[in-house]
Amino acid sequence: MALIKENETDKGPGLDGFFISVLVCLLALLLDQRLGEPRRWHPLVGFGRMAAALEGRLNRPPGEGIARGLLALCLLVAPVLLVLCGLQYELPQPVWLVVEVLALWLALSLRGLAEHGEAVANALKAEDLPLARQQVGRIVSRNAEVLDENGVAAAATESMLENGADAVFASLFWFLVAGVPGVVLHRMVNTLDAMWGYRNERYLTFGRTAARLDDVLNWVPARLTAATYTLLGRTALAWHCWRVQARNWDSPNAGPVMAAGAGALGVTLGGPAPYTGGIKQRPVLGRGPAPDARSIDGAITLVRQGAWLWVMALLCGSGLWLVFAGGAL
Repeated sequence: MALIKENETDKGPGLDGFFISVLVCLLALLLDQRLGEPRRWHPLVGFGRMAAALEGRLNRPPGEGIARGLLALCLLVAPVLLVLCGLQYELPQPVWLVVEVLALWLALSLRGLAEHGEAVANALKAEDLPLARQQVGRIVSRNAEVLDENGVAAAATESMLENGADAVFASLFWFLVAGVPGVVLHRMVNTLDAMWGYRNERYLTFGRTAARLDDVLNWVPARLTAATYTLLGRTALAWHCWRVQARNWDSPNAGPVMAAGAGALGVTLGGPAPYTGGIKQRPVLGRGPAPDARSIDGAITLVRQGAWLWVMALLCGSGLWLVFAGGAL
């Protein structure tokens, strides 16, 4: 949350600070909409390289040691958080506000997510299946070369829904709850889970801490995301799918997000998916026809409209409260 010192406002770091934090969210979304992600020198790319190097040193022999995975996570995350917490209290408030906007902009990837999804959808609309497979292979880990048109559309739609929860909604949530340290912690842990959270011989124990911590950090944001998809889509069907189908998914957070998203779009997701090691049997989510290019567009719309709904609703709500409480800035 944006830092406001006690002597700078009559009400201290309360609702005034929250209102400013929502304004920071608005500015970060506008910056993301205008600029997108940095093409080069993104901090998470450098963080990922450091994580890969450290994992190569500590995960020996591969597959042994929850303690080693915990040590690696602490070595990567703790120094960054300590520096950020120190800067939060040492930097002048105007400078720290700039840091907040930039940090949240770097954490969000709404425009980048939409661009990846639109590239797949446009290739499908042009009936260029090889290009669609190539584009979807950039955002999913399944074997894209054997996917048909519906398989490509399903993979991209699922990616939009799930990554919308992880990168967009969870980033907004943790910034509003814990400011820059909160959103940076979430993005670092989410990155480590994406790198180490595999249930294979190499990462089963080493990546367990990162995977469990990611589950904890995403528990509330995932359900808020599912509620957002439910509100903006086919509400009755989305709620039914969330309530009935989510528990069948192997991830406690992806289940509600994917089930509600599939219901909101009125399509069927999940089911068998090809990976390098073979076909993975997954529960069916949603109800309706197989997804196509329009489903990808619909998923992007859910994420985009949901992000703006969050920010504008919080901005109006906190602003009105300040006005009627007599504590306007």
